[in-house]
Amino acid sequence: MEHRSSVLIYGAAALGEVTQDVADASVQEALDGGINHFDVAADYGDAELRLGPWMPRIRDRIFLATKTGRRDKESAWQEINASLERLQTDRLDLLQLHAVGDLADLDRATGPGGALEAALQAQEQGMVGAVGITGHGDQAAATHLEALRRHPFATVLTPLNPVLWRDDAYRADYEALVAEVRRQDAGLMTIKTVSRRNWPEGDAHRYTTWYEPYDDQARITAAVSWVLAHDEVTGIPTAGDVGLLAMLLEAERNRIPVAEAEAQLAGDAAYSSPFVSMPW
Repeated sequence: MEHRSSVLIYGAAALGEVTQDVADASVQEALDGGINHFDVAADYGDAELRLGPWMPRIRDRIFLATKTGRRDKESAWQEINASLERLQTDRLDLLQLHAVGDLADLDRATGPGGALEAALQAQEQGMVGAVGITGHGDQAAATHLEALRRHPFATVLTPLNPVLWRDDAYRADYEALVAEVRRQDAGLMTIKTVSRRNWPEGDAHRYTTWYEPYDDQARITAAVSWVLAHDEVTGIPTAGDVGLLAMLLEAERNRIPVAEAEAQLAGDAAYSSPFVSMPW
């Protein structure tokens, strides 16, 4: 059955460290806001466990994606099966190889005995509808281009925001990836829409995101509007904190012109790549 996903994807990393009551309220807020695509991962703490109780009620009307961060076939296979159990379902619409951000990691995941073999086995057995790839870092776009040369992944989840676009090397890699995505008719989703910068040293982390996000409506609207003006982008996950969801929903509903969005973000001298320092 064909599914048309909402342009906003529920980023279930937000559920990794919350109670079931908080998770339930956030999932309901997403559903009420028109989100019908949920993206989680085995590595997101208790997030799969928080989504699981919803599946008997909503599984047939949402697109459900999870990820395996394992790199070898055997442990990836075990993790895929554990994810299905935690999510209380027997099928995933999309399984993604998680956080593949450089060529060495890609080699491990796609080489002989790698996690890709487990993903394809799950697909052959009807446990998984499609197989995708995700990743962070300034090499992500180039790595995902090479991934598409090795295997026809159905989807790619790669970083994009205005500050990354200003980097000539990253923009060139991203544009090359877009060309290949279009050639293969793959789905392109992007992450780090509302990332502002790395958390300043010594600063209290006010959100559960590993980067400091924008948390005012004007700049969230600007960032969302800018990314979604790229017609190659099929969807963006919401930020990994339940407290930001309402502003992302508002931003998607009331987008502003690209020039206005760029002007809004240009006024922030602290705006920088989240990949200067990553916590792993």
